[in-house]
Amino acid sequence: MATKDAPPRWDRKMQQRLARGEAAALGELYDRFASLVHSLAHRVLGDERAADGITREVFAHVWEHPDAYDPKQGPLRSWVAALTHRLAVQRLRATETAALAQGGHGSTEELERKVRRASVAARADYIVTSMPAPLRAALELAYFQRRDYRQTAVDLGVTEDEARRRLRLGLQLLSTAHDAGAPPGAGGPG
Repeated sequence: MATKDAPPRWDRKMQQRLARGEAAALGELYDRFASLVHSLAHRVLGDERAADGITREVFAHVWEHPDAYDPKQGPLRSWVAALTHRLAVQRLRATETAALAQGGHGSTEELERKVRRASVAARADYIVTSMPAPLRAALELAYFQRRDYRQTAVDLGVTEDEARRRLRLGLQLLSTAHDAGAPPGAGGPG
């Protein structure tokens, strides 16, 4: 089991490869995290082209600043998600502020509410996609298929106590989406 003192081996090796300028490492990182980056950016911005731009920006930043990630601070996935979130929120604020300056409707308070809602939604998406598969499966059954814990237990082939535990843990994780405005990432994206 990984701890703060012993980051996952893949994360350490990837950071080292990126620091050496290995283009293949960037490709591997892109293959692994591009869908995460794009979906988080799209969730914040609500725009496909803007999400594409943020995706390019994130991977360009990682390529140009590989030492900004410190494996001892947490998983590379969380760092990339936090970087994505930060850049997407900056873009959203800039876009909405420009619209307000050009006589658009709304106020700075409404802008901040919009940014907060987008941040919480992106964080919730990140939490759900990052949680262990057994918890995610239980939540999906309960939420999308309207199963109670007994039906969930039968569908998953687990005891009712285990189904309740999975649902409780999944919901506890999901409830943290309101506790902070960015996907979890110890330290921050640099």
